[in-house]
Amino acid sequence: MNLSIHPSVGVARLGNSTTDICLSPTTIGGLPFDADSNGNSLGPITDFKDAKGLIKRQGQPFTILTDYGEEITLDSPGVQSIEWTVHLANKKAAWYQYSELKGNLLYGPQNSYQSWDVQFRNPDAPDRSKLIIDPGPRSISGRANSIGFDKNNVPAGYPAQYPPDHVHYGVPVTTLGDLLTDNAGRLVVLGGFGNAGGDLPLTSYGGSSTWHDDISDGAVYCTVTFNDGSSSYLTAWVVIGSPDFAPEIVNISNLSDTMFDVAIRNFNLVPGMYSNGYYNSSYVANFQRDILPIINRIGRYQWVSNVQSMMAFTSNIFDFTDNSQANWQNRQNYFSYFRQNDSQPPSPEYLPQEQLLKENGADIFPMMPMNSGSNSVSNINIMKFLALDQTQLFLMQQWANGNFVNDPNYEQYPINPMDAASVGNCVGLPMCPGIEVTWSLQNPIIYAAPYQILQYGNESQYATSGLTPSRDECEGGGCEPGDLTKRMACPWQADFFQCTIQLINFTDPSVNKAGSPAAPLPPTYYAYWWPPQSPWDVLVGEFTAEGQQATNVPAGQQMNYARGINSFTQMVQYWYALGFIRDKNSHSTGFPFFVETERNNEIFTYDNVPVSQISGNKEDQETSIPVFYIEEQAHVITQRSNKGRLLMEHLEEVGFKKIELAAERMPLPRSGTRNRR
Repeated sequence: MNLSIHPSVGVARLGNSTTDICLSPTTIGGLPFDADSNGNSLGPITDFKDAKGLIKRQGQPFTILTDYGEEITLDSPGVQSIEWTVHLANKKAAWYQYSELKGNLLYGPQNSYQSWDVQFRNPDAPDRSKLIIDPGPRSISGRANSIGFDKNNVPAGYPAQYPPDHVHYGVPVTTLGDLLTDNAGRLVVLGGFGNAGGDLPLTSYGGSSTWHDDISDGAVYCTVTFNDGSSSYLTAWVVIGSPDFAPEIVNISNLSDTMFDVAIRNFNLVPGMYSNGYYNSSYVANFQRDILPIINRIGRYQWVSNVQSMMAFTSNIFDFTDNSQANWQNRQNYFSYFRQNDSQPPSPEYLPQEQLLKENGADIFPMMPMNSGSNSVSNINIMKFLALDQTQLFLMQQWANGNFVNDPNYEQYPINPMDAASVGNCVGLPMCPGIEVTWSLQNPIIYAAPYQILQYGNESQYATSGLTPSRDECEGGGCEPGDLTKRMACPWQADFFQCTIQLINFTDPSVNKAGSPAAPLPPTYYAYWWPPQSPWDVLVGEFTAEGQQATNVPAGQQMNYARGINSFTQMVQYWYALGFIRDKNSHSTGFPFFVETERNNEIFTYDNVPVSQISGNKEDQETSIPVFYIEEQAHVITQRSNKGRLLMEHLEEVGFKKIELAAERMPLPRSGTRNRR
């Protein structure tokens, strides 16, 4: 009997509640589940925040399955014990500076960090191994048990590394999370509490010296022992990401799509679709499985961004399910609006991702999808606009050519649905660097098999020497704990503030930025990064008089999502004040209604500023501009509500130290701070 762990790559998420947790969704675009303190599911989630207004940590449960789909737990006949070991780490502070697509070895060895002379974060550190947050492995077994990734539980003799206990700014990182076992012995991995701190003022949204956060990733090991003395040894991986503030809205190209594309083209996952380096032009796609999800995802972007042109592609202007020759021209025309992938490495002869508009005489229309590409920021390895991945484009081409069926009872691809669901709720494209993980997940060299991370060594590999700070898993050999998240911004909240919209030049394929400081080369187009993970335009969902008094906005008005958080330093402190985007009509069919909920309005103050204050013209005073900002007086927040009082108590409990910006800051090539209307 063969056993395996699912999901093969799990995704847990940060939260700062110390009392309540939830569990990761089991479907792509599904809601999390409320859970008790041992990680037992209590049913679909009610609220994403606890009574204090703090975000619940989202734990990832891991399940053991036989090769015929039966679950193995401590309640299964013949099972003596199940022991889990997890090794989480954060390598951000020891890695290179954020550098867009520099260092991506899919572009060839000439694109290495060394070739571009990319500098390290914390370049003056004498021992870079001490920059890693490496608590070492933690083991757990039995029912309803727990253990933390803190200093109190370091395995004997392990050379654990933690950042300083005291910082000048923010909150020190003292743990990367916890392990739980539920009542049947299943593993639940919980991440950290969203803490980030350092000793120097912040200099950039991409990373600042002396700073650490508690994002992490690492290996999962399991030994199942049976009563007859036999045993099975299993492995998986887990990523700890930032909160998913719009879990029911899925990225057009999610991380499952990325892993599926890698598996199709490199691991012979579906030989009938792709083999010997080529797609099979006679392969029959299924509209329900391969095409409709893309169209539906495009349609849901409207709830977190202003993408009117993309909405035209969900309007059913013709019968998408009709594969007849009479409908051929409609399908071909539809598909022609989807841009193809740039040649890799980029070549001036073929750069469709640098093209914004499809032109037909005087007619113009933005090509699809209307998002930033993986580098609309710097002038090296430019990729201005998003394209679907190669396998998505191939399946859409098959649909356009009429090589498809419309069968809702389709055969699933040979991927366990739990494996697809965990990563399917993460960003796949664009990656600059991304949200949860980055472009390294596009590289087949880091995989052992479809959807399975190749591990460097085993759980005892690091017992004496710990983790290595400088090895690049994209050169081969497998991944260490911390490798999948080390390229992300540190602290993560800073780039989360910036990675919202981008002003992209659309006339010169060889230039993104011009001038000093770096600024978008005009003319520019207003594009989004990852609206499902980092919303920009949302509908306010306060339907009571009390709620509207607190938020100062009528229900149904579209507002900037982060309104009131006006710098990336404020985001580091108040990330948990953001609201969650929920479908308020989810139990009906066909008419989604996504609105902002659970925003901590107590923290923000609102004012209507007359335009006359800016123009000096008294006649302008009848027009005002709404302004939201953080309320600096703690007693004002405390007096607003009981939740306001609890929020202020929380800040005192964690000992948050106000963050400063460095006098000489790095350039801000992203456009996320501009015009937060």
